[in-house]
Amino acid sequence: MINEIKNDAEERMEKSVEALKSNLAKIRTGRAHPSLLQGLTVEYYGASTPINQVANIIAEDSRTLAITVFDKELAKAVEKAIMKSSLGLNPMTAGTVIRVPLPALTEERRREFVKIVRGEAEGGRVAIRNIRRDANGDVKALLKEKEISEDDDHRAQEEIQKLTDAAVKLVDSLLEVKEKELMEV
Repeated sequence: MINEIKNDAEERMEKSVEALKSNLAKIRTGRAHPSLLQGLTVEYYGASTPINQVANIIAEDSRTLAITVFDKELAKAVEKAIMKSSLGLNPMTAGTVIRVPLPALTEERRREFVKIVRGEAEGGRVAIRNIRRDANGDVKALLKEKEISEDDDHRAQEEIQKLTDAAVKLVDSLLEVKEKELMEV
């Protein structure tokens, strides 16, 4: 019973960290990276489809993304989706290839991104703490129903706390790396 609760908590904490990683990958640093366009979708035969399913996205160099659209008719729609996004990018189309130059970030914009990144990290920490609270609640319920002893309860809560500390430490290290990446000129 206790092992199931711990395993479930650990699995959910890992998923929270993975979600944070994917959210941080979407935040633009000075370098071109295909994951910048991960959240964008385009209308394709009446369905909202992620750009990476209708085009091949590569980093041509450190400041340019090259998007090769599979269907020439979609090039304008992909270009429009990139322009409408909150990324502040101006794509240039040449046939089926769309080049997206990334302008250098200003100091002010970098600081805004750092605030956003810190908010994302705090959201990750809160999610992890909520998972800890749920797991501890499940353990307390077992204690209340006299399925486990108080020693087992105490031991389980300590182990859950260790899992929480490890996950929060991972979130902090991800935050530190992303902040360093953002402030790098």
